[in-house]
Amino acid sequence: MNNLKRQLKLYDVFSIAAGAMISSGLFILPGLAYAKSGTMVIVAYFLAGILVLPSIFSKAELATAMPKAGGTYFFIGRSLGSGLGTLGGISAWFSLSFKTAFALLGIGAFLSLIFPSITILQIKLIATFFALFFTFTNLVSVHHSGRLQTVMVTFLIALLVIFIGGGLSSISISNFSIPEKISYNNIFITAGMIFISFGGVTKVASVAEEIKNPSRNIPLGMLLAFGIVTSLYVSTIFVTVGILGKDLGSLGNYSLTPISDAAAVFWGKPGKMALGIAALLAFISTANAGIMAASRTPMAMSRDKLLPNVFNSVNKKFKTPHNSIILTSAFVIAIIFLPLEILVKTASTMMILLFIFVNLSLIIMRESRIQNYHPKFKSPLYPWIQIIAIVVYAFIIIQMGKYPLLISAAILGAGLLLYWLYGRIRSNRDSALIRIVEKVTDRKISSYSLESELKEIIRERDNIKLDKFDKIIENSIVLDIEERMDKESFFHLVAENISDHNEFDSNYLFEKIHNREKESSTVISEHIAIPHVIIEGEKKFQVILVRAKKGIIFTDEADNIQIIFVIIGSKDERTFHLKALAAIAQIIQSNDFEAKWLAAKNKEELRDIILLGERRR
Repeated sequence: MNNLKRQLKLYDVFSIAAGAMISSGLFILPGLAYAKSGTMVIVAYFLAGILVLPSIFSKAELATAMPKAGGTYFFIGRSLGSGLGTLGGISAWFSLSFKTAFALLGIGAFLSLIFPSITILQIKLIATFFALFFTFTNLVSVHHSGRLQTVMVTFLIALLVIFIGGGLSSISISNFSIPEKISYNNIFITAGMIFISFGGVTKVASVAEEIKNPSRNIPLGMLLAFGIVTSLYVSTIFVTVGILGKDLGSLGNYSLTPISDAAAVFWGKPGKMALGIAALLAFISTANAGIMAASRTPMAMSRDKLLPNVFNSVNKKFKTPHNSIILTSAFVIAIIFLPLEILVKTASTMMILLFIFVNLSLIIMRESRIQNYHPKFKSPLYPWIQIIAIVVYAFIIIQMGKYPLLISAAILGAGLLLYWLYGRIRSNRDSALIRIVEKVTDRKISSYSLESELKEIIRERDNIKLDKFDKIIENSIVLDIEERMDKESFFHLVAENISDHNEFDSNYLFEKIHNREKESSTVISEHIAIPHVIIEGEKKFQVILVRAKKGIIFTDEADNIQIIFVIIGSKDERTFHLKALAAIAQIIQSNDFEAKWLAAKNKEELRDIILLGERRR
């Protein structure tokens, strides 16, 4: 597999997430939002932030469990299966590409503050130039692209903080008068319209495979971006409403440069130009982050054989998915020259659909009880906030109108056709949903491929280097004993299984284990025993993992031993013998070890509990 290089640090993650949030929602939409809900637009912006919070929690958990390229697509594919994964991937790619194209057009639009006579064609040509520039930076290095993002976002946030501080003294309290009749429906609809701008915070999950220490940096970076940018959104809108009031506009006649207009009141033309520059930075950062995030989806789908392998290609020198970046950029440039009003609404509809899929994916992953699902961050208030979010998002989609719904349906139909004609034939991927079906039908229909993939993801995420103990466990004998038995019968069973794998006589092995137990009991707790013996020969070492569901009777006091590790080694392996004992001791000290061991579905899950157990290496 072509692996991407982990280069992005915490501030890079914050900058990508924050940069994807601060764009049209702050610099273009406030005028329209005010026209719909008046001074309650401040409440609408705060509500929009609350609406996106469940998806932030869900994506943060899924991304720490599966920090792989593709983000939303990868989560949906592993939880809901390849068919819905294809729909999720297509939806994510289209939605992000549309949002990126809109941001690029915003660059040209705000240049009209500097060059008032600029034409629509020139705006589109400027947008194309920036698309090509960001394509180049993303092709050369995600590190360079990330550095560019941090510089832009830092400067942008600084300008907004200065704007908020400078504008507070110019606020007129009378501009906050609340109408006698408040349309709560309008507030909610406005929040839904703005909500899509907040959704950019989750797009950093698409580059999770390129983030250093993803277990910490993904959730922390996303939550920092959400908290800081939401505070900036609400504070900036508060100042803008306080300064402009009704001058923000009414339906059919509202400002498209509201923040710049507010700055002009207390700073004059230089202030308007400064906030125009801030808007340009916002659109630039959104466009850069959009190309970076969107291009990882075709790569991830190609890895799963849902798209041709050419999109999985990683440049040997720069370690970037060049073909996927070029495809995405070409699509974005094509969108630039299309009418965008309905397409932007379509992108919003598809993004909300993705949020529904993401929250559903988290529920499926949790309820499937997959042994190797090990998120480092867990969503609070599960599953209630996910369920509430799904219901609310469905309501928002209905408010989008019929044309976005029809276009979205057409795109999803194309995705299904792609899966049926191409992906279904080449990809037969396991999913968490199959585990739910197994529980309901009591039939075994899944393979162990998902657990194996998750195991490798955890090793990559935690930078686990396989040592001698891991290799021993990967090749160890695993016994899953259904009946209750005494220790002599158990030792005979162990000896027979070991003798089948080497030249030792089973009677010799039985005597060794039995005599060792006579010397002193190897029982270490109420349910755990670790029999260990020295055998003849050289370079001999083996660990046998045992689960006895109904218990082994070791002594009258220890009559329900269910977890047993039998260690057999030659004298020259004595040092490693002690290391193996220490490794097992560390693993079994985990608070939920016994519960996991007894709940494991099969021998492979028992083996993985040891392989993924926390220990010093």
